[in-house]
Amino acid sequence: MFQSQKKLVMEYYAALDSCLETGRSEAAFASCSAFIGSEYRWRGYHPFNEINDYAKVYEEFWVPLKRSIVRMQRRQDIFMAGHNCVDSEDDAVWVVSMGHLMGLFDKSWLGIAPTGRIVMFRYCEFNKVSDGKIVDTAMYFDIPHLMMQAGLQPFPQMTGAQLVQPGPNGHGGLLFETQPPEESEKTLDLINSMVSDVSTWQKEVPIEEELGRTWHDDMIWWGPTGIGATYTIDRYVKQHSGVFRASFKDRTFNGHVCRMAEGHFGGFFGWPNLTLEATGGFMGMPATGKRADMRVIDIYRRDGEKLAENWIFIDLLHFWKQQGLDILARHKDLNETD
Repeated sequence: MFQSQKKLVMEYYAALDSCLETGRSEAAFASCSAFIGSEYRWRGYHPFNEINDYAKVYEEFWVPLKRSIVRMQRRQDIFMAGHNCVDSEDDAVWVVSMGHLMGLFDKSWLGIAPTGRIVMFRYCEFNKVSDGKIVDTAMYFDIPHLMMQAGLQPFPQMTGAQLVQPGPNGHGGLLFETQPPEESEKTLDLINSMVSDVSTWQKEVPIEEELGRTWHDDMIWWGPTGIGATYTIDRYVKQHSGVFRASFKDRTFNGHVCRMAEGHFGGFFGWPNLTLEATGGFMGMPATGKRADMRVIDIYRRDGEKLAENWIFIDLLHFWKQQGLDILARHKDLNETD
């Protein structure tokens, strides 16, 4: 199950790494684009957003990134595949890779000044494989995390801890081999239960009690830069969940584009997942009275009967730009002044 699709994505990654190391050429681009379907859709973090042409993805994202972060290595922590449970009529397979792109930050990228030092660029990528081609990609990456490694402070405060995030406890996230279907079903059922709880926000139930239904008490929530990581249900409530729920109103859950699981791992993404209004305080930001979208990727590890770890990617640059704050432009101006 899913082995041919996993093989295809790994071969694509090998071609992408190889052709970008040798520089742009028609032959290099052809070796990468051979894995891509004719009607391709790519959804990425702001300022790239949605691109429906692989040649533009290659030229506008991959080539500049690889010229800036040189000697790049793909360091995967999770690799899995599965069917999309929110689209039962689609028999395509989604292949998910999560980890860091590591390299030397030697040239400016998006106005972020280089450091000449090693950087770890967080990413998570969902690739939809149909008829032997990649036809749809959602790739979220933590640009504010890179900014902080370059000495910038994109947001005024974080309630959690800022870290270079590790892979799963036990180092068992690279699912290159077939996983037992019954384990995948357990993971997906648990994720679905958790999503149901979160989407209702039952105010009459304490957050700790709600979380305890699907999470281990010593859960780890690996949040994005701007929010940070937290450990245990109690600290998660104090350092993120409680703060988040108190800082927004009129929240609309828009659903997910893909939700899947394999073995003890699973995840989802939306475009956007949520639409809500900030009432002030979240990430140290004031209220604006404007509704805005949140694009989110969540990846989970199940341990036994409950969830144990969660890696989160939120396009906070896109969210705050809708609120009138262009984080990239602000720091680009500072760099240019210096």
